[in-house]
Amino acid sequence: MKYFANILIILIFLFLNSCSNDKKKIDIIEEEDIELQMIDSYKEGIKALEEGDVLFAAKKFNEAELVYPQSDWAPKSALMSAYSYYIQDYYGDAIFELNRFIKTYPKDLRLSYAHFLLGMCYYEQIVDEKKDLGPILKAKEKFNYILKNYPDTDFALDAQFKLDLINDISASKEMYIGKYYVKKKKWIPAINRFKTIVNNYETTVYVEEALFRLVEIYYLLGLTDESQKYAKLLGYNYLSSRWYKESYRIFNRNYESPREKIKKKERNFIIRKFKSIFN
Repeated sequence: MKYFANILIILIFLFLNSCSNDKKKIDIIEEEDIELQMIDSYKEGIKALEEGDVLFAAKKFNEAELVYPQSDWAPKSALMSAYSYYIQDYYGDAIFELNRFIKTYPKDLRLSYAHFLLGMCYYEQIVDEKKDLGPILKAKEKFNYILKNYPDTDFALDAQFKLDLINDISASKEMYIGKYYVKKKKWIPAINRFKTIVNNYETTVYVEEALFRLVEIYYLLGLTDESQKYAKLLGYNYLSSRWYKESYRIFNRNYESPREKIKKKERNFIIRKFKSIFN
């Protein structure tokens, strides 16, 4: 009796083990099917992207991610979805997908690219800096984030270049508003705008003119010491600038540049010749 009991136990064990192996095989087969389904969706997305159907491409990339979120392909698919939207100027959708990617895959090796592409989405939306500062501020924030967190990447080089361009745009806006205040003879707001350029956008092409405007305004207000301070600063840093020559003219009304002196001599010579011929 004991012998048959042992045989029964062995048979039950073999049966259960067989069932377990069959389940493992089924799980493996199902996992392989899911992965193949995900790869098919990804390939469909690539094909649609190449054909210019970005909305369908983004849909297929999202589908690939959702089918098998544990796969290494999932973050790649999510990023491709964002890229699909970006290249067709669907910046709002691209921003949504990129923020979701950054939140969902915080340790992904492509994170630096996601941050850079996010910055580009804001950068591409800079249309009229005089009306909407939102894209400028968000682009600057994102590019500065890249410089701080990914300083040794190619993205950092491009981010710095984009920041320089953004600073030029921002300085241009400040100059535009400053000149508007000058026309209205609102000296204090004008001074504040020009000082913003000098202090915050010192690497832009507008800093020379901003210094000159400060020289000019302070001189008009009778604040000669302040005017001379900015004139010296302009001369020290931009000695060959036409704005320094203009500032020099403020303190020396009879000042003539070497080029002006040459032109004056040439003009006088022509006048003398004219008189000698017709007299």
